[in-house]
Amino acid sequence: MAATNNGTPAPKLVRCAIYTRKSTEEGLNQEFNSLDAQREAAEAYILSQKHDGWTLVPTQYSDGGYTGANIERPGVKQLLADIEDAKIDCVVVYKVDRLSRSLIDFSKMMELFEKHGVCFVSVTQQFNTNSSLGRLTLNILLSFAQFEREIISERTRDKQVAARKKGKWTGGHILMGYDLDSRGGKLTVNLDEAERVREMFRLYLEGTQVTEIVQRFDKLGWRNKQWTTQDGKLYGGSPLRRCHIYKLLGNILYTGQVKVGDEVFPGEHEAIIDQQTFDLAQKRLKENAWTPGNEHRVKFDALLRGLIYCSCCGSGMYSTYSANKERRYRYYVCYRSQQKLEGYCTSRSVSAPSVEEAVVESIRRVGVHPDVLAETARAARQRLAEIVSGLREELNTTNGRVKNLKSQIARIRNPEAARLAEIREQLDAGETRAEDLRKEILRREKQRIDEKELRRTMESFEDVWKAMNLEEQRTLLRQLVEKVGYDGRTGTVTVSFKSAGVKELVQKEAVR
Repeated sequence: MAATNNGTPAPKLVRCAIYTRKSTEEGLNQEFNSLDAQREAAEAYILSQKHDGWTLVPTQYSDGGYTGANIERPGVKQLLADIEDAKIDCVVVYKVDRLSRSLIDFSKMMELFEKHGVCFVSVTQQFNTNSSLGRLTLNILLSFAQFEREIISERTRDKQVAARKKGKWTGGHILMGYDLDSRGGKLTVNLDEAERVREMFRLYLEGTQVTEIVQRFDKLGWRNKQWTTQDGKLYGGSPLRRCHIYKLLGNILYTGQVKVGDEVFPGEHEAIIDQQTFDLAQKRLKENAWTPGNEHRVKFDALLRGLIYCSCCGSGMYSTYSANKERRYRYYVCYRSQQKLEGYCTSRSVSAPSVEEAVVESIRRVGVHPDVLAETARAARQRLAEIVSGLREELNTTNGRVKNLKSQIARIRNPEAARLAEIREQLDAGETRAEDLRKEILRREKQRIDEKELRRTMESFEDVWKAMNLEEQRTLLRQLVEKVGYDGRTGTVTVSFKSAGVKELVQKEAVR
């Protein structure tokens, strides 16, 4: 240990890091802001403890515009990393809640501090964690900090709800068709964009597919709403996609109203779409939405939805259709080819029935492959043996129970006893079950499982497939198939099967 000029031991060096934080970005562009004020106060405090060996770490740990509700902050992460690297002995903050407003997060950080021998000091709240009283005071202050944060959040939410119930705009992404009036914070109609919104609703209600709407808008150069913030940042302006069209069609703001939870209130802004048009659009959206109980939609739903992708570019493919007065024609189309993404795909669409038939045929061909049949026969025989073994165990247990019931009946002296009728009923049920088990064991033991039998089973797969409804087909397909690739350049279909999927199918058929 070093010594001073008068011979007394010099104090141990304490490397102090200052952490500063501000929840919002407001005022951070000023020459002297809140973060500077926090740091200045902390530097003065460290200087006042110079006699105890305190010295400032030059690295600045600061988070401007970050909430204290979590630790997803670059400054905090750098601070904790340097603590683990043994670069810091003490953390100094202006107030406790600058480091964290969450008891759980703060507790975890304190554990890390203690593990590495780092103390924690608040400039405006006189304590440090070197003493038990300081740690107690810290926990009390932090409890109030978290309480304050939760109260502020609740008040903010309540204020926003109250404002929305009065029809006011409370912020967020500005909707196509409107601009924000900077003077009053209200939405005003953008005439050009409003016409685009009306055109979108008109096309949709005329029966135009959303994909076609996207293509038409793309050719016209219409894009998502774009606006500039007060700080000069540019938002939006991306190409319109199907998901965007669906969201816009379902937004009640276009009727001049606002939605708060499940309630609807008149808005301060002017309507672009009349209520009747909006209601008709919602009805059509609901009819076209896929749900397990929507039979009309299921009828035209795609068998390979979520499985098929474009082999040319790797993008997923979605289902669509064209129609005339007599019938509908279903297709699968590459996303990238239709949405004109950067380097968009030139793959052609494919007839849905043709590619679905190719997948079913692939399942049948794989199922009759000699190697698959041989392995499946072996697994099926093993499975059958396990089933027979289980049946025998149940039969032995049932026979034991029957024997015990007969013994109980023999011990009952009074033939009129109510207990006797109950035991005889249990005995009848046990004997019936035992007889059923013996018959099932005999049936199973007569089963022959070989490659020829399995081949006949899989050759009849197409008949079984046709007897299934669409949902049953989809369920079976997802059990067997990992993904389906379609190459629009060559018109080829490739099927990737799940491990042992087809074997499981054949095996179940074999031991049924």
